[in-house]
Amino acid sequence: MNSYPRRDSTDVVRESLSLPDARVLDVGCGDGALVRMMTREGAQVTGLEISDSQLARARAESPVGGESYRVGRAEALPIEDGASDIVVFFNSLHHVPIESQEEAIVEAARVLETGGRLFVMEPVAEGPLFELMRPVDDETEVRAAAYAALRRAANGPAFEEIREYGFATDYCYASFEAFKDGVLQVDGSRRAGLELHEAQLREDFERTADRTDGGYSFTHPKRLNLLERL
Repeated sequence: MNSYPRRDSTDVVRESLSLPDARVLDVGCGDGALVRMMTREGAQVTGLEISDSQLARARAESPVGGESYRVGRAEALPIEDGASDIVVFFNSLHHVPIESQEEAIVEAARVLETGGRLFVMEPVAEGPLFELMRPVDDETEVRAAAYAALRRAANGPAFEEIREYGFATDYCYASFEAFKDGVLQVDGSRRAGLELHEAQLREDFERTADRTDGGYSFTHPKRLNLLERL
């Protein structure tokens, strides 16, 4: 694995974006943790997921401000033209079907005002956590496709590239069961693969994790691409 500086993902968000009073769209917001963090920083944040069931965890949390949630897809954002200062894909662009990833970036350009920022943080297809998950869900192709779509956008007419930055963060789990739960929260369709490979996954989890006071830790490389709307 390449050598990356260790960083907290949310610290990278804070240092890369001017959040106070910004209108932010978080595409693929999951449990809403990032929505709540950016709201605390003073942003006006809307979290987007593909279904009400996917938004259930986010909506179950106590609001921290004026954050809101909507159902929609990255390739057809339910947002008006120029209505956002910032569009965020936080570990989510590679979950968009490959044939729709470029359209998702086009949609981000549409809803951003001139000078707005597209913030895309994606996992890199390497490292112990990636290798652990490969038998269940090998994301080599989808992650490469998402990065290629970003590179085309950075060289296209709608955006100018501000920054590309590689770093690594630590994912910590109290147990193998906590790891499984986290995997299923991201994508419930992985259940069959987890059950099929569970014995080997459990063995590899114990073997490859770094043991800490809190349980099990895995170094996870990521890449930030920050683009400005022209």
